[in-house]
Amino acid sequence: MHIKKHLNFTSLRQAVSDLVSGLSDRRQGGKVDHSLHDSCLSALAMMFFQDPSMLAFQTRLQSAMHKNNLQTLFDVNSIPKESQMKEILDAVSPESFHPIFKEFFARVQRAKYLEQFRFIDDAYLLPLDGTQYFSSERISCKHCLSKTLKNGKTIYYHQVLAATIVHPDLKQVIPLAPEPIQNGDGSEKQDCERNAGKRLVKKIRETHPKLKFIVLGDDLYANDPFIRMVKENNMSFIFTAKPDSHTFMFGSLDLLRYLGDGKTVVKQDEKGRKHIYKWCNNVPLNKTQSKSDYVNFLEFSIITDSKVTFKSSWVTDIPITADNIEKLAKAGRARWKIENEAFNTLKNQGYHAEHNFGHGSSNLSLNFFLLNLIAFFMHQIFELSDRYYKECRKKFSSKKEFWNQLRCTIRVLVFDNWEQLLQFVTDPPVNRAPPLQKSCNKKS
Repeated sequence: MHIKKHLNFTSLRQAVSDLVSGLSDRRQGGKVDHSLHDSCLSALAMMFFQDPSMLAFQTRLQSAMHKNNLQTLFDVNSIPKESQMKEILDAVSPESFHPIFKEFFARVQRAKYLEQFRFIDDAYLLPLDGTQYFSSERISCKHCLSKTLKNGKTIYYHQVLAATIVHPDLKQVIPLAPEPIQNGDGSEKQDCERNAGKRLVKKIRETHPKLKFIVLGDDLYANDPFIRMVKENNMSFIFTAKPDSHTFMFGSLDLLRYLGDGKTVVKQDEKGRKHIYKWCNNVPLNKTQSKSDYVNFLEFSIITDSKVTFKSSWVTDIPITADNIEKLAKAGRARWKIENEAFNTLKNQGYHAEHNFGHGSSNLSLNFFLLNLIAFFMHQIFELSDRYYKECRKKFSSKKEFWNQLRCTIRVLVFDNWEQLLQFVTDPPVNRAPPLQKSCNKKS
């Protein structure tokens, strides 16, 4: 299997280098000790190798040798100290990193790896979901969201609304540039996930004007204004709809079913469980009579030993038939993949997304999260395309063990390139311990 050159480690790292090298450095004075490029790539390297301690990571890689792995792998000429790196990154606009996501996406698309993510009518499933990556009772900035607890304490926190392309049968996901949920300058009202969703959908359509998307979201998005906005951006949707927040629609469903408009299909899987699909087209979402506010409703439940073990319902603009009901239900359930394959991986499987690498006064916290997400994107590309990465990964039972071995290896050895590191870990040279020396003490 030939590795696409534009998807290998060096090429992806070079894409990041090219972007940050073109950013303007606003620091005063002619000469600076550490470039913006070296600061960004040093931080990316830490995220790439999933090290929670910036200081420890830098210390381990700075050896007495003339070169180290930050130089050979990430083209870092001068390693900034932790405080210097934070100061430099805090001043960088987070949107400066967004073109990296577009560039990586284009490379995956050009290599035809994106095609396997098509699901319904050649459209891509695009779940949206918010996640928190910073929280503190003491540290805050002008962009922080806040909430007051029952005990009177105030919590300051940061969130983003993330979007990923997923497929129900694939573990890999394709992350897009996220939208921060944060307060703006002079704003008295806190930002919220729904408003961030409106901004993000518009940006995704501007960035990818020709792709077919089906937006997936929870009950928060199943409302007229958001649905209209999605349609205006030429996207379809499948949103969770719960009975307690859509009482009028569920009441209308009872009437439509009574009149014979509802349909049901029951199937049984290999484990003997019943899969029950119910649907009804052209259902009013609320009390308004505008035809544009009508949706198509589907409900899916699993019955195991006469007990309901799963049940959920969605609304969509896609006409529902007996031929597509299973795929639509599968697509609706795929919304959880952004939580399971993206957020859970970032938070609990080595990326330390909720770890406070540094808050700063402006953009530091968000920039660290973005660099972490860029590292995650690189790893997802390797899982799709890099045979050396996949062969090396098979040697370890978990991702944490895999990355721990890589960190230990680059601590003691310097490699000219990423492939050399993977080959060394996959098939290390045979090293034998020296034979035991016989005791020099002799009986007199």
